[in-house]
Amino acid sequence: MANFQVDTEQHGELNCWRITSDHAELLIAQQGAQVLSYQRIGEPPLLWLSDQAIFRQGKSVRAGAPVCWPWFGIFERNPDSVKAMFKGGQAPAHGLVRGRDWQLLGVEEAGDTLRIEFALPEALGDLPGWPHEVELKLVVELGQQLKLTLTSYNLGNTDVTLSQALHSYFAVSDVRQVQVEGVDGLAYIETLANWEQRQQQGNLGFAGETDRIYVNAPERLAIVDPHWNRRITLQAGGSRTAVIWNPWSERARELPDMADDGWQRMLCIETANVLDDVVVLKPGASHAMSVAIGSEAL
Repeated sequence: MANFQVDTEQHGELNCWRITSDHAELLIAQQGAQVLSYQRIGEPPLLWLSDQAIFRQGKSVRAGAPVCWPWFGIFERNPDSVKAMFKGGQAPAHGLVRGRDWQLLGVEEAGDTLRIEFALPEALGDLPGWPHEVELKLVVELGQQLKLTLTSYNLGNTDVTLSQALHSYFAVSDVRQVQVEGVDGLAYIETLANWEQRQQQGNLGFAGETDRIYVNAPERLAIVDPHWNRRITLQAGGSRTAVIWNPWSERARELPDMADDGWQRMLCIETANVLDDVVVLKPGASHAMSVAIGSEAL
């Protein structure tokens, strides 16, 4: 049996929980049910928390693994079927749930794993401009790895179409020195060049701003970080899309919650359902999207 300790903390305006085990430490905010940081004992962090993060109600924190739902990215770039679900005015990027307080349903131990369950009751018809009844839950499991599972269950009587992502920020020694394994040969959308479709050759390295949507991605991807002598592993479920993003120097200077050189220490690989991979929920149907995050020595 592992030993777990759960402490409440206040970071700026946000209520948070710090969870420690024999193996790792986890920081979660009630707002957005957002994992803010994750670190295995004796290692550098696995999930990155910006040095200049802003902990303000209604604003997603530049850190960890924000939940993007019921759409991903710029609203206008979503398929018509996703946009048709929204009846409101201004549609914020990355959906409606990142800046809302979720309800902590429970914390329970199962052997060497601690299971933390959140729900967002507002998704049952009270999200502004989004009048659908979906039971939305996030389960965070802390064991030898960290696993996040986002489940949407359609309780209404009409179809619901949504796009979504677990927008994970990974900590790296220097993004210019790392590579992503598992993308060789994949088709991707190059959003920085008029959304052209291209094909990946070899592993992905980084030499400038990157914002790519990899389609038909495999379940397993990895970040190879030679300087920290480790491989961060990602095992996805319920997703065929991986979004890989780094703002690089110019964009980072425009972000108030990221240090000018913060881009060097982070890399986003987002487990997602977007574009042709959107989720269509029939009445009574559910969908679970997950990512398990681990590390191994090179």
